[in-house]
Amino acid sequence: MIETRLTKLVGIQYPIIQAGMGPYPVTSLCIAAANAGCLGLCSTFATTSRETNPIVFEDFCKQAHAETTDDDVTIFKKMFTRVFEETKESDGIFGANVMVSAEVKENAMKVMQAIRELREADPEMKRRFRVLVTTAGDPMPWAGFVKEQEMIWMHVFPGVRTAKRCKKAGVQVLIASGHEGGMHTAWQPVHSMTLLPDIIEKFSDENTLVCGTGGFCDGKSIAAAFAMGADGVQMGTRFLATEESDFCELWKKMVVDCQDGGTIIARGFVGPARWLRSDVSLQHAYNTAKDAPGSYVGVPDDFSQIPMDLLTFERHGVAATYKGDVEHAMAGAGECAQRITDLPKTADMVQKVMSDTEEILRNLAAKYVAD
Repeated sequence: MIETRLTKLVGIQYPIIQAGMGPYPVTSLCIAAANAGCLGLCSTFATTSRETNPIVFEDFCKQAHAETTDDDVTIFKKMFTRVFEETKESDGIFGANVMVSAEVKENAMKVMQAIRELREADPEMKRRFRVLVTTAGDPMPWAGFVKEQEMIWMHVFPGVRTAKRCKKAGVQVLIASGHEGGMHTAWQPVHSMTLLPDIIEKFSDENTLVCGTGGFCDGKSIAAAFAMGADGVQMGTRFLATEESDFCELWKKMVVDCQDGGTIIARGFVGPARWLRSDVSLQHAYNTAKDAPGSYVGVPDDFSQIPMDLLTFERHGVAATYKGDVEHAMAGAGECAQRITDLPKTADMVQKVMSDTEEILRNLAAKYVAD
């Protein structure tokens, strides 16, 4: 059994965080991950798709056990309550993944309202719903809420500058996001092999934990993270491709069918994004090169600088994936998709990944260290 500062802080069996992966529904996946001994995270971004991508919004509500006519706060409360109820037997620990960029601040505030009302009403909910993971924005404005709620605070980020902000804000767990990751990637990409040890060396101390995300999917990659000094890892694509995952079947199939070099970068909602390579995503990449070249040269743009057709193309591609329309489908995933070939039960995947990690770590010294 591997025990790390992450397992001790959060109270989980394994040092693994299941990524939130919004705006897509991951409620059933969160339950499965928490029941398997990991930190399960709920996605909270799909309510912003109520008008722009209703097929995603409707699926999100279905998995949250909510109605599409419910207001956003009610949807979040129903989702968190479902996770709470279905992880009671395992005493599973879970949290919320919240995008906090300026463009979606209103949605983040609604999530925080739901969290506050549920946790203040039920001590047991407060005990097990104990983690807030912020991402895609400045963590500083949310420090007061975290302090008030006494939650464990994690933030996902792609570089040293944001890590400094996290440290100043009081974030307890820094999740360094390497360029290998699926969907949202950095404007100025740095891969995990460079980013993670740099963040560990600069920011890890007795009060600050560091985890890696981007490329972690099995015993080999997790053992590498521990060798670099990480306290744990966050995995997205590997959890996406599991039996309990809420992602639609075509999306899962596209991950399992991914070949060598099977992902590509193109513009996404909040910046560059990593997509599974297909004729559709390749066309999206060509459109990005023409209309949003900053995605490839590290120069950020915003909605006032790019044609909305780019984002419409993305929404249509995702909607086609949910409809099972192979010809027009577009789906995001990390580079590690090319190493994923099955759709196991979440608990079986976690146990295999961790047993492989333990075996690798046991054998390292005997194999490489001379007397």
